Amino acid sequence: MSWYEILGQVLTVVGAVIFVLAGVGLLRLRDPYMRISAVATASGLGVAFVVGGTALVDPHLDDLLKVIIAIALQLTTSVIGGIAIGRAAVMSGHRFDDTDTTDLDL
Repeated sequence: MSWYEILGQVLTVVGAVIFVLAGVGLLRLRDPYMRISAVATASGLGVAFVVGGTALVDPHLDDLLKVIIAIALQLTTSVIGGIAIGRAAVMSGHRFDDTDTTDLDL
């Protein structure tokens, strides 16, 4: 077993742990805005670690472009999705839970 296969397995496990922590965060966090943060971070980082790790476990040159595109698209869409969900919650009038919102006042 080579060093990059071991690194790939470690990255894949780290990505899986990020997903588990995000799932726990969905259950434990009170506010939808905090939940959005947990999910957006997990989807961006978790997928990047899992896809990058699996690419290292079974490396092929033709898969490198696919991995780069998948990670770039996932990071982009998770950010945009998190912003859209947060904006929808604000526009619907959902209240923040025990959060100081004085900096948000216009």
